[in-house]
Amino acid sequence: MSSFNKVILIGNLTKDPEIRYTPSGTAVSNFGLAVNNRYKQGEEFKEEVCFVDIVVFGKQAENSGQYLSKGQSVLIEGRLQQRRWESDEGQKRSKHEVIAQTVRYLSKAQAASQPEGGEPYAPEQGSSEVPF
Repeated sequence: MSSFNKVILIGNLTKDPEIRYTPSGTAVSNFGLAVNNRYKQGEEFKEEVCFVDIVVFGKQAENSGQYLSKGQSVLIEGRLQQRRWESDEGQKRSKHEVIAQTVRYLSKAQAASQPEGGEPYAPEQGSSEVPF
């Protein structure tokens, strides 16, 4: 049986990206993403927020650190990954995070104009968007 693992998210950074480098010199960027879900319950609208950890590698990680900051809207395409480890106290821990393959900058107006369940924004070829 084959598997499929693809995640597409639009949200706002919850903190500035943190850049570090692996021993082999590959850049790794980590940041949090807040993804809002608005829904109607009865006659009132409610909103819930899902917080997702994002990991970016290579040149996109360096660009993320240079061009992105807390509060900015981005579109993330990637895959879901579960990390497992054991704490210093011997407890087993795990965490889900998105390994980003594509990071696209969105202006506040573009992110706000996205219809619920609509197609994600993607800059046109030759666009002046930040090159991620």
